[in-house]
Amino acid sequence: MNLVCICLDTFRADIVGRDQPLGFIETPNLDAFAAESVYFERAFGECQPTLQMRRAFFTGMRSFPFSYNYDRRGHWHHAPGWHKIPPHQDTMAEILLPRGYATGLISDTYHMFKPTMNYTRGFCSYEFIRGQETDNYRVANPNAVKEELKRYGCMPDDPTRYAYLIQYLANNRGRESEEDYLCAKVFTAASRWLEDNAANQPFFLWVDAFDPHEPWDPPREYAEKYCSDFSDTDFAFPGGPATGGRLSEDQIKRTRALYCGEVTLVDAWVGKLFEAMTKLRLWDNTILMVLSDHGTQLMEEGRFGKGRGDMRPYNTRFVWYLRHPDGPRDKKVTAYVQSHDVAPTALALLGVPFGADGKSAWPLVTGERNKIRDYIVCGWANWSISEYGGSAVGFASVRDDEWCYVAPVGDPRERWERLYHLPTDPDEVEDVAAQQPEIVKRQRERVEAVMKQQLPGKFEELGGPAPSPGSIFIASRYGKHQT
Repeated sequence: MNLVCICLDTFRADIVGRDQPLGFIETPNLDAFAAESVYFERAFGECQPTLQMRRAFFTGMRSFPFSYNYDRRGHWHHAPGWHKIPPHQDTMAEILLPRGYATGLISDTYHMFKPTMNYTRGFCSYEFIRGQETDNYRVANPNAVKEELKRYGCMPDDPTRYAYLIQYLANNRGRESEEDYLCAKVFTAASRWLEDNAANQPFFLWVDAFDPHEPWDPPREYAEKYCSDFSDTDFAFPGGPATGGRLSEDQIKRTRALYCGEVTLVDAWVGKLFEAMTKLRLWDNTILMVLSDHGTQLMEEGRFGKGRGDMRPYNTRFVWYLRHPDGPRDKKVTAYVQSHDVAPTALALLGVPFGADGKSAWPLVTGERNKIRDYIVCGWANWSISEYGGSAVGFASVRDDEWCYVAPVGDPRERWERLYHLPTDPDEVEDVAAQQPEIVKRQRERVEAVMKQQLPGKFEELGGPAPSPGSIFIASRYGKHQT
């Protein structure tokens, strides 16, 4: 068997399928794939967001608690757990390569390629598609992107406020067609890799697309599917300084449409990879998984973007569809699974022995088991380092069939706890922690067992928040000099 994994960044788990809350978003290729696949409905990140999830996907090992303290000089930012794969942890690629698998990585998720990162381990070929977000691909000159800045609601009088957007626009100058968009480049390169390696079976290909992560910047026709009557500003970074935190109802509708359009764009190019699979007759001997790392808020709780303190499912659930040539079709699994279960599941299906923190989820599919754990513990890394004793700040949640518990970790100044009763409050709105002290105590102890210390705990992390080199350049040349 071959193995192909597609990972999409910031792709919500409630999109694919007409019975989903966001099922109105057009994803015909993923809808068709879902009808051929097993769907893990309650898949939650073990630790999020970006690098933490990919490390768990690659190794089957937990990232939470944030217990590693690696040098990250030259790397930005310094969120807890935002570091390389520990040297003693094996990756799927490293395990499969000596067993005769051709291994390949195609990605524009630039965090995986920053200084001190090592996510290419075990891949005998990899291709880094440059230009996403603040990837320091081209020198960012604000004067060269003045007109584009106006489209996104940014006036060039203070470039330091818009360094992220300036870098992104500089990276993507000269786009002329849909094929020039980054997700198109990723799936075109992945299709080419399949063609090149059709004679190198068995193979393992990991395709990692940063879209639909911000900036939400699809070709105009994609956004106009969801909001056509609009002539105002497109806020590609809806949580950024251009919005000032204030959007009109029309701007909110348009911003949601940008995300929806980005999702539909991604689906179109995922479809190109599916076409390559068909052309090369790979469906009958290839296991294919579609994953995401987390979701995003589309004005839930009154905001766009990820809310690390908000551990609700629209952020913490991830997509996990698995198609096995001989497996069931259109099957839904409702038991809890997590990101560190992906590698054990994939390797078990390939018949490769593997010891990890995670477990194979395939017995849930075959009916051998109805669950692989009674509850799940999830961590979410904050973006900054607390000034209090250098503590790393994050959040944790515990979920079982009845309760969801949420608490901050790593900062003694934050000591709140929240509890939601899922059968009567599935949207997790009413905090009942004060009424259920015994349940709170039990859930707290479950987090502490994973952390191996009492809440809020303390996790040593190297370095504070670090701006990208591009941001430093813009600040020093076009704003006040910063050391």
